[in-house]
Amino acid sequence: MAERVRVREIDDDEGRRLLRIIRRGTGPVVTWRRAQMVLLSAQGMYVAKIAEVTFTSADRVRDVIHNFNADGFDSLYPKYKGGRPKTFTLPERREIKKVAKSKPAEHGLPFSTWSLAKLADFLVAEGVVDDISHEGLRVLLREEGVSFQRIKTWKTSRDPDYAARKARVKHLYALADGEVIPEESEPEVVLCLDEFGPLNLQPHPGRQWAERGGKHKDPDREPRPRRRATYTRPHGVRHLFAAYDLGKDKLYGHIKPRKNRTRFLEFCRYLRSLYPAEIRIAIVLDNFSPHLTTKKDTRVGDWAAANNVEFAYTPTNSSWLNRIEAQFTALRYFALDGTDHASHKEQGSMLRRYIIWRNKHAADEHLRKVVDRANVA
Repeated sequence: MAERVRVREIDDDEGRRLLRIIRRGTGPVVTWRRAQMVLLSAQGMYVAKIAEVTFTSADRVRDVIHNFNADGFDSLYPKYKGGRPKTFTLPERREIKKVAKSKPAEHGLPFSTWSLAKLADFLVAEGVVDDISHEGLRVLLREEGVSFQRIKTWKTSRDPDYAARKARVKHLYALADGEVIPEESEPEVVLCLDEFGPLNLQPHPGRQWAERGGKHKDPDREPRPRRRATYTRPHGVRHLFAAYDLGKDKLYGHIKPRKNRTRFLEFCRYLRSLYPAEIRIAIVLDNFSPHLTTKKDTRVGDWAAANNVEFAYTPTNSSWLNRIEAQFTALRYFALDGTDHASHKEQGSMLRRYIIWRNKHAADEHLRKVVDRANVA
């Protein structure tokens, strides 16, 4: 005859504690059921009857009693974390992620993008998994770092001199950064040039610090400033010609009413005047028509040859190579966002004062971090 399994002798304090756990009805259900089994055994009920009352197996009741006899009340509380274990194995999750990132057409299907329903049906049909719900698939993909994203576009440069132009620009950057030893004919100064604008007289969206509303609202606080929504632009536009000296980390800028070849050469003459004539300078710029020498107008090429200047053009559709673009991001944020200038004179003054401030604080680490985050070259 098998030995009868029963809980050890418990005292009054332990009995009352078990009873409180059962009557309270709060906390984990597992703890409540285990306490019920232990209390029934302490009351003299047999294992088979306890299993019948608690709707479980006799083996489960024996395990709970043995654990309580060994570990006391600690055995009543579950030692595992909530939630069920992962349904799919690591190889299955990798294959699901691989299929989700592929195109349906690659699998011979007549549609261009996956939906959760189509993806789940395909995974089951191909035997990757036996079954998977739409929500389960969504959660799995999110855990694997895969999200439903809009496809972006990009342009292919058709420039026949793409490789040579890109290599030249990157070589000039290496010279400015001191990464290569310059040869005798190499430029000593490297500038990046571009136009910023058009500069309109209109309210620009922006942000500023203000007191919070809602439950934190102060009845005596000043109303939050707002910007006008209706406006006209009868004063035309302006354009900022800007250049960035990579070696000195300085920004130069002139505001002009138009951006044509004449205005461009005016700004180039100003840049040339900043350095001795015997120093060769290189200017990195894009293929905007006023920057180019044409059969009808050779002023740009003639001026460069006569003034010891090299124009290094970025490849077509590759203006991202121009390092001045990052400077424009900071300029727009600090000098234009949140403004509503009444005149071009006022707006121009703001831009000029910002450039002066920026050059004065060029060594500021915080400013460098802002610029570096925007630098995509």
